[in-house]
Amino acid sequence: MKLQIFKTLWGMQGTYTQAIREAHMARFDGIEGPAPKDPELASEVRARLEDTGMSFIGEITTAGSYVPDPGASLDQHLETLRYKLEYTRKMSPLFVTCLGGSDAWSEGQSVDFFSGAMDLAKQSGLTISFETHRGRSLFNPWVTSRIVEQLPEILLTFDFSHWCVVCERMLDGEDDRLRTLARHAQHVHARVGYEQGPQVPDPAAPEYLPYLRKHQAWWEMIWNAQSARGYARTTMTPEFGPDGYLHLMPYTLQPVADLWTVNQWMANEERKHFQHYMHGKIHGASIGA
Repeated sequence: MKLQIFKTLWGMQGTYTQAIREAHMARFDGIEGPAPKDPELASEVRARLEDTGMSFIGEITTAGSYVPDPGASLDQHLETLRYKLEYTRKMSPLFVTCLGGSDAWSEGQSVDFFSGAMDLAKQSGLTISFETHRGRSLFNPWVTSRIVEQLPEILLTFDFSHWCVVCERMLDGEDDRLRTLARHAQHVHARVGYEQGPQVPDPAAPEYLPYLRKHQAWWEMIWNAQSARGYARTTMTPEFGPDGYLHLMPYTLQPVADLWTVNQWMANEERKHFQHYMHGKIHGASIGA
C-alpha cells in the first residue's frame, strides 16, 4: 500500500495555481478542497494538476459551510449536494469528501440523507466519503456506529480530532468500536485534537506528543483495515487550519504557529510514520501494537 498526502485548501489566501505550486514543491500528491464553480477555471486547475502529476480530492459541504444552516431541510441538503457534485465532477476527483447532514437530526433523518447522498454520487459517477465532523450527522462515534450499521456500504473520512473535543476525552475504551468503523475508512484528515479542542497549537511540541501518538495509533487502525480490504493507496490530508482552530496570543492576536509550516511538518511526520508502519507490518511492530 502507498501513502498519498494532499494539501488542504482550507484557509487558502491565494489562487489555485499558487496552492498547486506550493503543494508540488513540498512533495504533496495533490490538493483537497472545494472545486471551482467556473468551468474555465476548473479546466485550468485540472490542467495544472495534470502537468504536475498531482490529483484532486473534492470537498463538499451541504446546506451551509462547515456548520450547516440550522433551518435547512433534508431535501435542501441533498439539493446542494446534487448541485455541487455537478461541477465537482468536472475536476475528475479521486473521490469527494462530504460534510453532510446535521447533528440536530434524528438518526433516521441522517440515514435517509446518507442513503440519498450515496445515490446522487453514484448517478454522478463519483465516490463519496462522509467526514466525521462536529455539527454534522457523524459528530460522535456512537451515533456514527448506529448509522453505519444501517448503511454497510457507506465510506468515511476520519477526522478524529472532532470526536476528541465533542466527547471531551481521547476515546479511551473505544478501540474495538473504532476498529469496526475503520472498515469503512476512505480517507484521513490528519489533525491532532485534544480533550478541549480540535487542534493542538503545534503537533511537533513535546508536550503534545501523547496526543500525536494517540492519533497515529488510530490512523494505523485505518491503514490495517484498508490493507485488509485490498487498498493499493491510502490518502491523508494534514488539516491544521484557521477559523478559531489556530491558537492566537491574547491582545495581539498573533498566531502561535504558521499553518503551512505545521501542515508540512505533519506531512513529513506521516511519511516517516507510514514507512515505520510498513516496516512494522513486515516485522510485527507498530505504534498501536
